[in-house]
Amino acid sequence: MSIRHAVRTVVLATLLGGLPVGATTMLRADLPQMAQTSDAVVQGVVRRVQSRWSGDKRRIVTDVEIQVTEALKGQPGGTVVVTQPGGRVGDIGQVVGGLASFSEGEEVVVFLEKRGAAAFQLSGMAQGKYQVQRTGPGAMAVPASTGDAVLIDPKTRQETVSGAKPVTLEELKASVRAAVQAQQAAPAKKGAK
Repeated sequence: MSIRHAVRTVVLATLLGGLPVGATTMLRADLPQMAQTSDAVVQGVVRRVQSRWSGDKRRIVTDVEIQVTEALKGQPGGTVVVTQPGGRVGDIGQVVGGLASFSEGEEVVVFLEKRGAAAFQLSGMAQGKYQVQRTGPGAMAVPASTGDAVLIDPKTRQETVSGAKPVTLEELKASVRAAVQAQQAAPAKKGAK
């Protein structure tokens, strides 16, 4: 190995050592924004979680079937299927950071983007899922963890943390309805000017 080659290797290793490891990066989304940009927002119960190979047999995807108990936005039907990358088929697994996890029987509120004729994905990745926890007389809506994903503030483009906090289920529903009503009123106000 020549000295020039050794120096290049050391310089390259030094430069690459300062770069962050390939984590998932996503823009932070607040609740009103997610409600307005989603095609549908539903409350429901997870009925099935099943991983499978994609059509091209190169990736694993997981289908999450949710029985809708209440549509807060849109008309998604009685059941929605959320498809996410990653999962486990046999002895092979693929993990994608920043996605929500689901379990059968879990009650959730999800913010959905339409993907094809009958499929959805979560808006804002894990930011698009709230788990409903029923304790005592009321129910809490707890935001899903974004895990090791890096959140970026959409205005400053700087790394930030999630602003999502647990709220009562009724507060979450009221916030979604208010955001949807504000969105529907906005075009009417623009047309009146």
